Formats: sequence, structure tokens, C-alpha cells
Amino acid sequence: MDSSLYFDIPCVILCGGKSSRMGEDKALLPFSNHNTLSQYQYDRLKLHFKKIYISSKTDKFDFDKNLILDKGEIYSPIVALETIFKTLENEQRIFIITVDTPFVKIETIKKIIDLSINYDIVIPEAEKTHNLCGVFNKSCLSLIKEMLNNNIHKVNYLIKNSKTKILQCDDENEFLNLNDKTQYNLAKSFIS
Repeated sequence: MDSSLYFDIPCVILCGGKSSRMGEDKALLPFSNHNTLSQYQYDRLKLHFKKIYISSKTDKFDFDKNLILDKGEIYSPIVALETIFKTLENEQRIFIITVDTPFVKIETIKKIIDLSINYDIVIPEAEKTHNLCGVFNKSCLSLIKEMLNNNIHKVNYLIKNSKTKILQCDDENEFLNLNDKTQYNLAKSFIS
């Protein structure tokens, strides 16, 4: 990992999901040499961004962090994106990543950010498209508000109706998503 890479945009780690397939809050699971997966992601990424935040429904974290709290009962990344853009109102572009993708390479993040100047959204694709790992531009906010007014919570809808660029990547393992215990144990074996 290149520790010299630094990005002049903020990063927000999404930690507000229900973790229903995991059976417990994955943001709070121990990972690597950290008490929690969320602290691992926060510490890993804070070296590379001008500011880093955690987006969540509640402050469930036991480490020093910048927090963006989602209001309301609905568990939705669209609600989170609206809250993030309202909170960071002076930011044009924001790098968004989920807490459960701890292997995304800093070099890949650099490619995504470098592509993001002329697009609303830039996300990676290897074997699958990764909708919540990428740069989202404030230009998406009006569509996000419209989606929420119409009770549309699918990130794919936002991506399809925005000026989106897909970055082709070679390694799907980089985007391993820790959704259940099997994937979590696999990730722990990678990191050890």
C-alpha cells in the first residue's frame, strides 16, 4: 500500500446497515489488530484523505472519530447519502465506502478519484459492480432528494440516472464484501 497517496476530498465510511445476514453488527466485529472493523477501516483510510467520517444511525463506536448521524427509521444508503451531502455541504465530491469492504486498494481509490472530475458518480467493477465504493458528486443531491420524495431507495436507480463512469478492475477479491460469517472468516484469514 502506498502511504504517500493523499486525496484532497473527504471519505465517508458507511456503517449504518442492519447487518441482517451477519446476525450481528458487522461494523463492531473485531478485525485484524483492531477492536472493530469500523476502526480498522477508519485507521486504514484516514492516512489518505483530508478528512474522514463514519456514517451511522447511532454512535456505537468506542474510538475517536468524526461522525455523521442518519436521522429517521429507514435503513437506506440513499438516506445516508442525503445526510452526508447536507452535513458536508461545502464538499463537491466525496469518496464513499462501506465498512465491510476492507481490502479495496488505495491505488484503486486513486483511480476512482482521478476519474471523478467529470462525472456525478464513479464506481468500480470487477466481476460485479460495486455501487457503494466510489466518488459521489454533490450534483447527485437533487436526484437523491427526488428519489426520497418518491420512496425510491435503490442505489442502482441513482447510478443509472446519473452521469456515471465505471472503472474496470481485475481483482474481485479486492472488493470482498463481509456480509456473513463465512465471508468474515475468509477475510480474517486473508488479513492474518
